[in-house]
Amino acid sequence: MKILYNIAGTCHSGGMERVLANKANYLVNQGMEVVIVTTDQQGLPPFFSLDQRIRCVDLCINYEENNGKSLFNKLLHYPLKQWKHKKRLTKILMQERPDITISMFNNDAGFITDIKDDSKKILEIHFSKFKRLQYNRKGWWRWVDVWRTKQDERIARRFDRFVVLTEEDKANWGDMDNICVIPNANTFSTKQTSLLNTRKVISIGRYSYQKGFDRLIKAWKTVNRVCPEWTLDIIGEGEEKSKLQSLIYHENLDGSVRLMPATSDIINVYLGASVVAMSSHYEGLPMVLLEAQSLGLPIVAFACQCGPKDIISDGETGFLVPEGDVEGLAEKLITVIKDNVLRLSMGKQAKEASRRYEEEAVMQLWMDIFQTVMKA
Repeated sequence: MKILYNIAGTCHSGGMERVLANKANYLVNQGMEVVIVTTDQQGLPPFFSLDQRIRCVDLCINYEENNGKSLFNKLLHYPLKQWKHKKRLTKILMQERPDITISMFNNDAGFITDIKDDSKKILEIHFSKFKRLQYNRKGWWRWVDVWRTKQDERIARRFDRFVVLTEEDKANWGDMDNICVIPNANTFSTKQTSLLNTRKVISIGRYSYQKGFDRLIKAWKTVNRVCPEWTLDIIGEGEEKSKLQSLIYHENLDGSVRLMPATSDIINVYLGASVVAMSSHYEGLPMVLLEAQSLGLPIVAFACQCGPKDIISDGETGFLVPEGDVEGLAEKLITVIKDNVLRLSMGKQAKEASRRYEEEAVMQLWMDIFQTVMKA
């Protein structure tokens, strides 16, 4: 069986890309042929290790060059990029003739089902249905986000299968015959466990509005006042780096908070920490939380849509804080930091809970879907 993943972006350092790399590696080890198609790779190698049998193709569309530009600028250039994207992707699909084509719900989702290459089309989403509205943008952008949210449901119905990450999000989409739930699998298969004896909290993700790191930095000001010997590392990269660094200086936290570059050696980052914090405005099923649990780390997170409530057992494997409650986030971080017995207990229970997301069980769900759509 031949599987083609169309990521419509870069196979770079984000959580979605890490999930894709692990799935692709698993599938080729099951004897499948896997092709990954990107649009914005720009000659960069994949950030995460891919099996040498996996072929990568970049279409050179470069959507990301318009990031941060005005609505008018995007409206001016987007149609041409979409035309190029459809034309080049059609050529690839006709050449490759995959059995199954999987869209990651990016710039290709609106047209990929129109390409008649005879492959079955599967759509997977790594955020909640309402992710666009959670951008909280103003003016014309708000109307664009409302319109695109309505369009997302129409688009999703056109696929042979539509895969969401949580039961919570499945309910958001209403009555759809093609919808199913498959969570992300743990990206690590390890018996290693953090000793939870370092005075360090970490948070991981792209420096973007979604991750809400500005809220975490503001919460850390309270934590730093009570627990000045502890430090916070925020690991990632992205467009808000300078803004976050300025906030760190403004809050006089430059000796306590560090912005650290993304790394492929993420296991040692987790092993060197004692708590994981998550301040996101929205998620799908956060890989950071699954990874943290697999290494026995307690988590303090906002209970945003969707994912944290599926992963964290409040008071047992970590703490869920009402979305946007910055002082509540600080309070729970201080609780875990100051109570060594609680922290160790939460870490142990987190390790146990991580078994729900073992790779073999999750990938069997994908294998079942592949067999089902091929028989339909």
